[in-house]
Amino acid sequence: MDDMYGLFRDTKKEGMDDMTLTQLKYAVCAAGENSMNDAAKKLYISQPSLSGAVAGLEKELEIPIFNKSKTGISLTREGEEFIGYARQVLEQYELLEAKYITKKETKQKFSVSMQHYTFAVQAFIETIKQYGMHDYEFEIYEEKTHRVIENVRNCKSELGILYLNDFNRQVLQKIFAEYRLEFHPIFDCGLYVYMAKTHPLAGKKRIELEELMEYPCLSFSQGEHNSFYFAEEVLSTVPYKKLIKASDRATLLNLMIGIQGFTICSGIICEDLNGADYVAVRLNSDEKMTIGYLTRKDIPISKIGTDYLAALEKFKDKVML
Repeated sequence: MDDMYGLFRDTKKEGMDDMTLTQLKYAVCAAGENSMNDAAKKLYISQPSLSGAVAGLEKELEIPIFNKSKTGISLTREGEEFIGYARQVLEQYELLEAKYITKKETKQKFSVSMQHYTFAVQAFIETIKQYGMHDYEFEIYEEKTHRVIENVRNCKSELGILYLNDFNRQVLQKIFAEYRLEFHPIFDCGLYVYMAKTHPLAGKKRIELEELMEYPCLSFSQGEHNSFYFAEEVLSTVPYKKLIKASDRATLLNLMIGIQGFTICSGIICEDLNGADYVAVRLNSDEKMTIGYLTRKDIPISKIGTDYLAALEKFKDKVML
């Protein structure tokens, strides 16, 4: 594999070396480690050798793949796109090598990135059960909105699950277009207040926004991309009196019980995963959110990806507008 040449001979400038699978392997490893030293150790080569190979690749491509600083390396915008294509090439070559050269069995990968949706996790579980883990390697990432988008853009995940509404649609669609991504709607939802069954408002049929102001609003932290447009919760611009940000779903659920917190959600409840201690009550609002999936424009959806989306479609029956 390390000596395979000539896969990328479409148009070459005179005097330039052909890109090799080794260079792709080195660049992808460096991108995953965010450190030339760590990547070199993982590849069992010296750090100067790795840096030299990456520098040669950047010279050949005429783009900077990495930003370099004292704290490590990070991908440039051009580098993010390149690494996405490089991952595809390496994965496809590994499949070809296993089938025709080494005759080894190798597992196909299926990866999904998503905002924190329990129903999307449930659909993923159903897909694993349908296909089994003998022939497939599964990866699921509950991520910040920005990372969901980046993971699909860079081919780390085949699909990304997130929502659009009237507030964030124009901004996110512009980002999708720039990254050559497409958003496909699955279903529309009304807005629901998700809270513990012990919450004082849990028994109501509808809740007014004003009634929530005395209770802590819980939201998922978006890190450095903490823009209202990247918020996972609708009505993120409302000036709540009490606001707490968390980084994972388990903490959010604990806060609902511990301090009578709430969050705004789609209203789809999966008791098998979250338990039966929570309830979704309709918010008195005409606003809607559209749950959908992201794909790369230039990559068709795999068979397993199609079946995962079919599992998601089943939750349409649980949607309440």
